[in-house]
Amino acid sequence: MNKIDTLANHQNDALFVLIKSLTKSEKRQFNLYVGRLGGNIDAKFFSLFKFLEKLKTYDEKVIIKSGIVSKQQLSNLKAHLYKQILISLRLNPAHKNIRIQIREQLDFATVLYQKGLYKQSLKLLDKAKHLALENEEKNIAYEIVELEKVIETQYITRSLSNRADTLSMQAKTLSQQNVVASKLSNLSLQLYSHLLQNGYVKNNEELEFVNAYFYSKIPEYHFEELGFREKLWLYKSHLWFSFLTQDFLHSYKYANKWVDLFKEDKKHISQHPVFYLKGKNYLLEALFFVKKIDTFKQVLHSFEEEIEQNIIPLNTNTELLIFQYLYANKLHLHFLQGSFSEGEYLVEIINEKIKKYKNRLDNHYIVMLYYKIACLYFGMGKNEICISYLQKIIKSKNLSSAEDLQCFARVLNLIAHYECGLDYDLERQFLDTYKFLLKMENLQEVQKVFLNSIRDLSDVFPHEIKNEFKKIYKKLKKFENHPYEKRAFLYLDILSWLESKIKNKPIALIIKEKINKDIKK
Repeated sequence: MNKIDTLANHQNDALFVLIKSLTKSEKRQFNLYVGRLGGNIDAKFFSLFKFLEKLKTYDEKVIIKSGIVSKQQLSNLKAHLYKQILISLRLNPAHKNIRIQIREQLDFATVLYQKGLYKQSLKLLDKAKHLALENEEKNIAYEIVELEKVIETQYITRSLSNRADTLSMQAKTLSQQNVVASKLSNLSLQLYSHLLQNGYVKNNEELEFVNAYFYSKIPEYHFEELGFREKLWLYKSHLWFSFLTQDFLHSYKYANKWVDLFKEDKKHISQHPVFYLKGKNYLLEALFFVKKIDTFKQVLHSFEEEIEQNIIPLNTNTELLIFQYLYANKLHLHFLQGSFSEGEYLVEIINEKIKKYKNRLDNHYIVMLYYKIACLYFGMGKNEICISYLQKIIKSKNLSSAEDLQCFARVLNLIAHYECGLDYDLERQFLDTYKFLLKMENLQEVQKVFLNSIRDLSDVFPHEIKNEFKKIYKKLKKFENHPYEKRAFLYLDILSWLESKIKNKPIALIIKEKINKDIKK
């Protein structure tokens, strides 16, 4: 079993993952919380907590052997412990976000209503409603209005003469806004799901399907009536649509709108830090695709400043996302600049953080980082290290959603073997790669041309090799701006590698020369 598959097993138990995600302060609070429960300090669930806290790898046999709980009782005890940890976390001030605060007020108002204290309940509901509306929590606001209507229709409070009309209008407005938001969020989710499952559009038929789906599902709206969350879902929908259709300039446009939405009212950054982080990442990704190096550097620099200045709230969730997005884009900057050697220091940091977050990191993201590291070493000319990272991806069994990544890892693996002069292994590598690609239903023309060309190199005399590279380059160059084939070059800069072979220069130097050429234009 390889390292990535082992990591997957560590993640299987929800309780174990939850305990391992707790910070020192959260563990301390849980100890205090259990202490306040009186006699429960010696309860079995607390003993299980302390045992799992020290355990490095989840193993039910080890737990049962400890004598804390029998095999028959383990499932129920785990469920009870899980619930108690969640209650403790909910009481933690660090987790008191605005939605929890509003929900809490709604719960209190419901209790007062059930006790027959109607005016007190309505007063609390009114405060909660204003807080919800101020913070764009319109679903909760609608729930509050509906409860207000229940109280007003069942009991004569005489609070306001036009109360019924006011509540009816509020309910109608909120309902309409929630319908628009729901339709936009549904569209965004479906497009994102399609992108994950199918990748970019690959032909006219797929393009027509995505176009038809997008324009038939986007709801009618008046932009000036949209609030923060409606605009956010609108920009997300356009972003996924532009990624699917490989219109990366529009990806940049809508990712930028997404981030600017938070800058218009910075309280949203602290309230929705995950959405903000994702927006920043997609903005950087779009800039990477359109190769706007100066803007990329500016956005990355501002991102680092925001992290250092704690503008983005830090919790176990945002900490993980910051690692993923910051270091992936730091690597991207070195790819854009051709400064591969200068980026090698990142590898040790990334590997340490993968080890630190192993129980919470998605396998797909781990192998994405491995692929980027492999590309870094390939750019440095350290092909054997490059191959070692690619093998981590190729041997992984849990990557059904990462077919493109598996494909290009194999293609790069083939090139790296060629560069190393491992001729004895090249034919086997070629056959393995070709077999894998044949299983893919969406094998690209770029991949077919490149693989056949690389295989033919084995029969070429040394003095003819440069001319063969020129022929391959000419065949592939015509796909560089092809609407469906260009995606191949997003994963692997094959053209720069071919130029490096033709001109007998390091690939890093070729990329830097291209940058200087673009600057002079």
